[in-house]
Amino acid sequence: MRNFGGIEDKFASFEKAAVLLQSIPYDGTSTWGKGADEAFGAFIEASENMELYDIETDSEVYKKGIHIIPEIKEKSSPEAVFTTVLESTKKLLSLNKFLTFFGGEHSVSIGILKAYYEKYTDITILQLDAHADLRPEYGGTPYNHACAVHEASKHANLIQVGIRSMDTVEKPFLKKEKCFFAEDMHHQTNWMDESIKLMTDKVYITLDLDVFDPSIMPATGTPEPGGLDWNTTIKYLKKVFEQKNVLGFDIVELAPLAGYKPANFLVAKLYYKMLSYKFSNHEK
Repeated sequence: MRNFGGIEDKFASFEKAAVLLQSIPYDGTSTWGKGADEAFGAFIEASENMELYDIETDSEVYKKGIHIIPEIKEKSSPEAVFTTVLESTKKLLSLNKFLTFFGGEHSVSIGILKAYYEKYTDITILQLDAHADLRPEYGGTPYNHACAVHEASKHANLIQVGIRSMDTVEKPFLKKEKCFFAEDMHHQTNWMDESIKLMTDKVYITLDLDVFDPSIMPATGTPEPGGLDWNTTIKYLKKVFEQKNVLGFDIVELAPLAGYKPANFLVAKLYYKMLSYKFSNHEK
């Protein structure tokens, strides 16, 4: 079994790890670019070629322990994936570990989010995404990637950041005061503090990689122009981790491109950055 970052087994055992990492390699409802089900291997390979000392936080967060747990193998239907992920996440939430998940397409987050907002009724779901993902159903199912946060919007404090694509059917479900559109964020910074003020103390982050501009993240199923850059994104995430109690996160929608490794490396670095912010700032 390969470890994240190629770390030694003593830092990757379940007993000693503060962090659990689960792959959910489902790509059954994506409608354009395929390949998110193949992302985890590319992500791990990239992580093995990454420096594990983080300059910004002056830390080596891998020493907290990162353990990869068995992947979700269910792929028979969107409904079955949702149920399996929901029940699995409920069990994981009882383990007193920091949970992280890796997709797969964005539909894998639906079950994760439900497990979190059922356990933490005062939680904020922070969605970084190019797409609103608020459709009540799409392609004949409410468990489509285009419906990723629809149910969460009804049961949790949903904050949406980076949105720049949606359908009119989603407008009745969009809360404009809690949605920060990419066109309004461009060359601005006030949205960072404004969005954080709208959050409760407990936060779960669901990050769709198409929130980034395709110039730095082309390896995703539905890229949209006008996205975030690297430094803006990590500056914002650092603020969130510093000011809020982030209880877990998922990263979804990496669709690796043959012969193009920078995107895979960006994702590995992003994952590690988020852990570095979590454990170097505070441990609530």
